[in-house]
Parts: sequence; structure tokens; C-alpha cells
Amino acid sequence: MHILLLTVLSMFLANALPYAYGLRCVRHNLGKRTVLKMSSLMNHSTQEVLNERVRLALVEAFGDVGKVADTMVLPTKPEFGDYQCNAALPLAKKMGQKPREVAEKLMNTFALKDVISEMDITGSCYLFDLLLFSLIYLLVHSGPGFINLKLSSDYLKNKVNHMLIDSSRVGIAKVSNPKRIIVDFSSPNIAKEMHVGHLRSTIIGDSLSNILQFLGHDVLRLNHVGDWGTQFGMLIHYLNTNKKMSGANDCDDVGVAIGDLVEFYKAAKKKFDEDSDFQEAARKEVVKLQSNDPETILAWKKICDLSRREFQKIYDILHIEGLNERGESFYNPMLPNIVSELEEKGLLVESEGAKCIFLPGYTNPDGTPQPLIVKKTDGGYLYATTDLAAVKHRSAVEKAQRVLYVTDVGQAQHFEMVFKAAKEAKLCCNHGFSTELVHVPFGLVQGEDGKKFKTRSGDTVKLIDLLDESVRIASEDMLLRAQQVDNSVKQLSDDEKNAAKIVGIAAVKYADLSMNRESNYRFSYKKMLSLNGNTAPYMLYAYVRIQGIKRKAVEGLSSKISDVEFTKKEEIALAKQLIKFDEVLKEIERELYPNKLCEYLYDLSSKFNQFYEQCPVLKASNAVEKSSRTSLCVLTADILQISLKLLGIDTVDKL
Repeated sequence: MHILLLTVLSMFLANALPYAYGLRCVRHNLGKRTVLKMSSLMNHSTQEVLNERVRLALVEAFGDVGKVADTMVLPTKPEFGDYQCNAALPLAKKMGQKPREVAEKLMNTFALKDVISEMDITGSCYLFDLLLFSLIYLLVHSGPGFINLKLSSDYLKNKVNHMLIDSSRVGIAKVSNPKRIIVDFSSPNIAKEMHVGHLRSTIIGDSLSNILQFLGHDVLRLNHVGDWGTQFGMLIHYLNTNKKMSGANDCDDVGVAIGDLVEFYKAAKKKFDEDSDFQEAARKEVVKLQSNDPETILAWKKICDLSRREFQKIYDILHIEGLNERGESFYNPMLPNIVSELEEKGLLVESEGAKCIFLPGYTNPDGTPQPLIVKKTDGGYLYATTDLAAVKHRSAVEKAQRVLYVTDVGQAQHFEMVFKAAKEAKLCCNHGFSTELVHVPFGLVQGEDGKKFKTRSGDTVKLIDLLDESVRIASEDMLLRAQQVDNSVKQLSDDEKNAAKIVGIAAVKYADLSMNRESNYRFSYKKMLSLNGNTAPYMLYAYVRIQGIKRKAVEGLSSKISDVEFTKKEEIALAKQLIKFDEVLKEIERELYPNKLCEYLYDLSSKFNQFYEQCPVLKASNAVEKSSRTSLCVLTADILQISLKLLGIDTVDKL
């Protein structure tokens, strides 16, 4: 036994003493550099602060070879701390050293004076009884040299208290260098009803716009509607021939519904396919449209106005605001110049009478080079031509630094080729910078059987019908719950009807946004309206519950919020989740996946439930404890409300 104890003790000393020396070196080096003041520090996410400190330490310890990208990651297991620095492993490979040796040297160079109080070695890193810093605890394990960081209670309290100051932004500062960002989304076709396929583009694009704007960027939301092309000649000729729109001077006089237009379009297409005389007349109508013939332009405007009004009804239901229509017709006058510019730059090749760009690496199924056609044999233009014109306008005129195209994954190759062609032609290089072009693809909405989402008759599901059905189910569910409490209730009140509408629309939006946007997902009213799991109803009920706790808790308090203090691990766990909010938004800013925010909210709700079960708020043991826990409730409610708003979802105070 004595031999075993001596062996353990020798192992302890062998591992602990080097760290003790190294940690004293950290304290010794703290005064060598100027670091952020606490007030400035709080305006940055924890991950940003740690990344910056590690970068400084890497360069100081290893010179230019230490210049690496962001090195802070979230650990895979809670026992590895709150953050993890993984710089040692790749750096050790570069330098031919052991990762642990690199990690030790890096630790000795950390500069954290602005967040560190006096340090004492209270144990050894080998036994996981760790160093107390006012920002972090440092842990080093044997093995690949990962440095695991655990946030200190002082830093956590300061960060939470900073977030409590402003309920509208919860301490999140706007970016110091805002970008001009265009988000191209929704893009329905004129003379057609919006269907379930437009849902994803509309709500993903809207949520990304909200988040980017919240972070301080200058966001322009564009709706690239399909409002130009040969199909309009066909439809206008059919309408004029059948006296459907003649004599009307504006949309109010037309007396035609969007559903009628869809049927007329189907009838016109059938006539076009079967009648050569109709084909010729339709083509002449296209020429008149392109030549700005007054009567033809008037008919076209009537169709566009009618469609636009129907689109707006959907946008109002979905709370889509600030969306600027910039349809294909807007870019049409620019197309001849785009083709001329591409010719002047030697990028166009004539192939079978069409003018094309051949980009390396793209082939047809038979192995022949695949062209990007910009002008057809008959002189007509294609989507690629319009998209290239849009790129140039957005870069040169709108001065966009970043353009996001939110469309289905099926258009991935199209945009890939358009972006490469635009770069070859330098259409996106203006004002001393190159506009970043990003395709934001999304998968399909499927039925519960995993097949294409259709009505029973096999038609495409209209978006308005889908939304109405969700509201109907939410209303029935809410009435049933009310009747379980009071069986004399026969119908919902106006406030309850409004709440049911909010829940119904929120359920559809959240179910979509909570999925990885590149995945297909199965549409299920039952799942999306469930009160359990990562759903909108669950989040809305969580918000209502916290609001109720908060209202009761603030009664008798001298202030709605106060500085927080931690006495239980559940309080600390909740606080750590709360301060990750800005990191999640910045991750979405980079990666463009709104589901990351939904995942964060679900984790936040779970952490709050654990906190509330173990940490009484209304029956806290003393006034200080009650006030502190009330502050955590306030901040949780604020973040839930802000997050749901960023996702385009309204909250309710009562359900």
C-alpha cells in the first residue's frame, strides 16, 4: 500500500510541478501587453475574446509559424470545460514537437490581464483541481495537447449583468465594419399562385436578413420575381382574345382573381401547344411587349399588379417586411450590353447558333462540354443572362459586398456556373473590392410519406391553403384545451383566435427553420404543432411560462433586474447558455444556417427548465437570491423573444 501511495505521489509531483512553474510564468507575463478594458471586453463574444488572446499568444510564443486561424472550439464533453483550444496539435506537426510541449509554451504566453485577478494554484491540473482566473480556468490534459478552458464565475456574472442592461439587444454590439448585403429570396412567378415550394426560400431568406440586420449590416432584401418572358405573350393574347381584361385601366377593374389567372395560363398553354395560329399571335405579342407597345404593356402591368396583391397577402400572413421587388423585367434592358461586354472580353463562343460560355469542368451526360447559354439561336435571352446582369448591377450600382441567393438545391449548378462566369468577366469586381456571391440552397418539402408534397388530387399545395390549415388545427387544439378547463366554452375569444393564428403560422415557419436547410424534410402538422420537442408551440409556451414567473417575481422587488449571483450549478449552466447567444448569431452570419438558432433556443429552454426545477424563484431563501434568479428569468425571456422575432415569429403573453 505504501509503495502504491508513493508511486501515485511521485506521478502527481512529476505532472503537477511543471504546470505550477508554467502557471506562475503566466502570471509573471500578464503585465507585458495592453489588453481590453472590461467594458470593451463585454461587447465581444467570449469566443472572439479567447480567439484573439490565443492568436496573440501563438505569435508571441512561436512567431510567424504561430499564425493560424480561429482555434477555439466547443468541447465534445462537459468535463473538458466550456471552450477548447486545439492549436497545439497542428502547430506541433509543423514544428516537429510534441503537442503537449507546444501547449505548455502557449499557456506560459497567455495575456489575460484585463480579466484575471490574483491566481493561486489550488491543486494540480493532473488531478483536475484547477486554476482560478477571473475569465477562465485553464486545464491541460495529457495526450494531443488540447487546452480546455472553463469560464470563471466572475466573468460569467459580468457578462450576464452586461446583457441585462439593454433588453432590446441583450448586450450584443453591432459589427464594427458593417457590410452592404443583398439577400435575394422568395421569387414567385407572376400569374401563378405561391405554393409550398416558395415557403422555404421566403422564410429562410427573411430570417437570414433579420439576423444580419440585427448584427448591424446594411441589408437589402430583393424579390427576383418572374415577371418577363415569352409566357406573357401567350397569356396576354389569350386574355385579349377572350375579353378577360380588355377595357380595364387598373387592377381593381379587372375582376379576375389570381386563381383565374392560373386557369387562364393553363388554357393558354394548351392552346399554344395545339394551335399554330395562336403560337404565331403569341410570339407577336412578345415582340410588342419587348417593344413597349402601350396596350401590351398595360395588359402586362394588370397581370403583374394582380399577382403582386396576392403575393402581398401571403407576405402579410408570414410577416415578411421590407422586401423590394426587383423582377426579371428590371434587368431586361441591360441584357444586350451584358452580351456585348462578354463578347468584348472574349468569353462567348458560338455553338449551334447560340452564344455560350464554356467553363472548364462542366460536361453533359454524354461527356461533351456543357455550355452556359446567354443568347439563344432566335436571339432570346435566358435566366443566365438575367442573373449575370443582376450580378453586375448589384455589385456596380448597389455596391453590395455580399449577395445571398436563397433558392432550392436543384439550382446549385446553375448558380455555380453563373458565379464563375461573373468572376471571369469581372462583373462582380467594382469599387475596389470583389462582391462575394453565395448560393444558399435548401432541400425539398415532402409529404409524410417522403414523397413530393401534393394535395390528394395530385396538385401542388397552395401556400395559402397550407397556412390556413395550420391555423385551423391550432385553433381547434386551443379550443379543446379551453374546454378541458371549462366545458361551457363554445368558442375562442378574439385574443385567443389571434393567439391561435400566431401559433399556427409560427409552427409552419419554425418546423422549416429548425431543419438543416439543405435537407429535405417531411411536412407534418401533428409534429410541428406538438407541445413537446423542438417546435414553435413548445417555444411559445416556454416564453409565456417565463413571462408569468417574471411578472410574479418582480412584485415587491425594488428593481426589475439586479446583478446576478450563483449558488447552484443549474444557475451557472443557464448563464453559460445565455452568454452563447451572440456566438450563435455570429456563426449564422458566417455559415447561414438558421437551424443553429433553433437548436440554441431548444437547449436554452431545457437549461431553464432544469434551473427552475432546482432553483426556486418565487420562494427563494432570501431577497438577494430571488432578485438574482429573477434577473436570469428576465434575460431568458428577452433572448427567447429576440430570437423568435429574428426567425419571423411573434410571441404572445398568454396561451
